[in-house]
Amino acid sequence: MSTIMRTLRNLRKIGIKEYAHQMMYIGDTKAGTYIATDRYGNKYYENLEDELPLRTRWVDYKEHEYSPCQIEPGWHAWMSYLVDKPPTEDAVLRTGQRVWELPEHRPNLTASRAAFRTYSTVKPKTAAWEPVATPR
Repeated sequence: MSTIMRTLRNLRKIGIKEYAHQMMYIGDTKAGTYIATDRYGNKYYENLEDELPLRTRWVDYKEHEYSPCQIEPGWHAWMSYLVDKPPTEDAVLRTGQRVWELPEHRPNLTASRAAFRTYSTVKPKTAAWEPVATPR
C-alpha cells in the first residue's frame, strides 16, 4: 500500500499507460531504473532512493499469468538481496545457459492436471473386502 503523494509522484514519473499496467499486475506504482531483461523476457527494476527498505527491487513479468518460478536463479538471488550486483554485472552469476538446462521455461505444474503422480507397479499383498449380499 502506498501513500497518495508517492502514487502521484510515480504517476508523474512513469506516465498513465505504465501506471495502469502496474496497478493491474502488481497492485502498486513503482518508478525506478531499468536494470536488465532476462532470457524469458522479464524486466528487472531497482529504486534505492524513494522505496522502503527491502522493497527496492521488483520484476515486471513478461507473461500475465506469472509464477515466481519464472525467475532464473541468478535473478532470484538478486531479488532476494542475497547478492548486491545483478547477474549482468556479476561474473559468477553470468554463466549463460548450461548444457543441461532447458532452452525455454517449463512452468511449475503442481496442483494442476499435468502434475506428476506416483503409482505403484507392485501387486498389493492384501485385497479389499467386498461384501456379498444374498437375496432374501
